[in-house]
Amino acid sequence: MTRPYNFSAGPAAIPSEVLEQAAAEMLDWHGSGMGVMEMSHRGKEFLSIYEKAEADLRELLAVPSHFKILFMQGGGLAENAIVPLNLSRAGVVDFVVTGSWSQKSQKEARKYASEVNIVATAEETGFTTVPDPASWTVSRGASYLHLCSNETIHGTEFHQLPDLKALGSDAPLVIDFSSHVASRPVDWSRVGLAFGGAQKNLGPAGLTLVIVREDLLGHALPTCPSAFDYKIVADNQSMYNTPPTWGIYIAGLTFQWLKRQTEGGLTGIAAMEQRNIAKATLLYNAIDQSQLYVNKVAANCRSRMNIPFFLRDESRNDAFLAGAKERGLLQLKGHKSVGGMRASIYNAMPLAGVQALVDYMREFEQKHA
Repeated sequence: MTRPYNFSAGPAAIPSEVLEQAAAEMLDWHGSGMGVMEMSHRGKEFLSIYEKAEADLRELLAVPSHFKILFMQGGGLAENAIVPLNLSRAGVVDFVVTGSWSQKSQKEARKYASEVNIVATAEETGFTTVPDPASWTVSRGASYLHLCSNETIHGTEFHQLPDLKALGSDAPLVIDFSSHVASRPVDWSRVGLAFGGAQKNLGPAGLTLVIVREDLLGHALPTCPSAFDYKIVADNQSMYNTPPTWGIYIAGLTFQWLKRQTEGGLTGIAAMEQRNIAKATLLYNAIDQSQLYVNKVAANCRSRMNIPFFLRDESRNDAFLAGAKERGLLQLKGHKSVGGMRASIYNAMPLAGVQALVDYMREFEQKHA
């Protein structure tokens, strides 16, 4: 039986192969007599799960050896506080505001930094664009510059990370890559720290991924809780407190699934990027060629992961969603702050799912023309 296609923005779809393996191992992981949720996080069984997950992720994302991989808790919202607690040094921090998530981030950082400088914002366009880095006004001596590299709600994405040195800034770049992590390669030469909640593209809610350059460790404010001090977490291999063991396990299975993916002779993340480009192109073309649907985001910064669209006749929204649900096309309602529709087409969404959505959209338009 084919499962419905889940377009939720997060918690989001997990690959069926991963869920099936987790189900098979639920009561007894590899003959240990325990399920993963029952294991001690310091026991040899779970440590083997953790070590493989970390190694697979480092390989998949080509994370350099001078970066630490931390498995934490609290989600992206908590990182909005944990990042400035660790990196701000109570000084000036720069922000690029491109949507709801970076708005939340800069507001939270004001509690810990002496000054938050908005170097650029897309608010005047309704967050339908990404400001050209050439127009940014960066601070001298900023502790870091923060941006959300993929805005889940407004559907914008930095298709190339900025080179801060070219802008005259020595600040490390901090990226919230929650909603497009593992969908494309990361240029680590331009990044100081990347963080993201796992529940969009890597696994279940409850696990937060932080990848941080080693030289940025050890500068936490005195008020930073020990469990959130990146250096303490790194020194304890993410085991300072009990980590989200189930989340790490499912993410680890997802990493293994990603390593098995192939596309046009490519493997892993490179294969996923090509697949994600194909999925996004299919859906955007259907929207752009339609008389009923519209996407308002500028073409050069459209997200491959989160595609918001609107019916020009919004009186038909409820009928559209009801029909979609009947077809097994789930969670298409847009975020409450912007309305409309949104299709999140993360790695676990197959091309067939996007094709099914496009077919339904065309049939609905013909019926209601």
